Amino acid sequence: MGKKLSVVLPSYNEEQMIEKTAKVVGDILSREQIPYELVFVNDGSKDHTWDKILKIKEEDSCIKGICFSRNFGKESAVFAGIEQADGDCIAVMDCDLQHPPEVLVKMYRLWEDGFQVIEGVKASRGKESFIHKMFAKTFYKIISDATGIDMSRASDFKLLDRQAADEFLKLPERNVFFRALSSWVGFKTAYVEFDVREREAGASKWSFKSLVKYAVNNITSFSAAPMQIVTFCGIVFFVFAVILGIQSLYMYFAGHAVAGFTTVILLLLLVGSILMFSLGVIGYYIAKIYDEVKMRPRYIISEVVKSKDE
Repeated sequence: MGKKLSVVLPSYNEEQMIEKTAKVVGDILSREQIPYELVFVNDGSKDHTWDKILKIKEEDSCIKGICFSRNFGKESAVFAGIEQADGDCIAVMDCDLQHPPEVLVKMYRLWEDGFQVIEGVKASRGKESFIHKMFAKTFYKIISDATGIDMSRASDFKLLDRQAADEFLKLPERNVFFRALSSWVGFKTAYVEFDVREREAGASKWSFKSLVKYAVNNITSFSAAPMQIVTFCGIVFFVFAVILGIQSLYMYFAGHAVAGFTTVILLLLLVGSILMFSLGVIGYYIAKIYDEVKMRPRYIISEVVKSKDE
């Protein structure tokens, strides 16, 4: 038997998938004779997700369950799962089986070959609307520029060596973007392609609004790009003001009245809008700083059920 693999499974309103996911993943790892534990993290679900976790824990001693006191978000669930896992290597995957569990075996074998971070990269994104694809492309372009790492096909599906996981856990920021930070920590890295599968049961928990919020939160916690947009707007309007100023002076010395009351009003409205937008961006960053300074915990655990080895 090899070294132990911990599989972290963030779960939010996944009562229809808990039992199947535990059986499918457990069967694959058992067949390959890979020692494992499955760490289900109940992220404040409103359905019977925690009850299902407790049920499968009674039937399978390789199950560990973590229950949050309320919904803290997927990033916090991933962080908690990694922190509570005790395997020699730790994989993170979605509970809905859109990440193919058989790929875990490939990741584990690469880890045995000496790789410390094994990234799951999307060969295809599955069924997505055109708007969703364009939004995702823009988001990953910004994150890629911020990290210096190609994030265009990145996912949360990955495996970390214990050393890499421990370095990730040392990061002090409250707003953690696992998908980027797990690459940022470095170490010897390998890549495994996979095709995103369709969800077998239940509905996606990501609405367009929640995706936008997720993107904005992670971009601002990992990049200063929005602040640079404000700077760019300021430069553009400065150049525009110089040109308009030269034109106005020319008209004045040429003895022509400077007409254009409507133009002045439009300019005032436009400049005012840009100023308000800029203040909004700056205010958002100040709010992020405020959240970090408060040093509140990333999550609160209300209950833990442990696996057989603890």
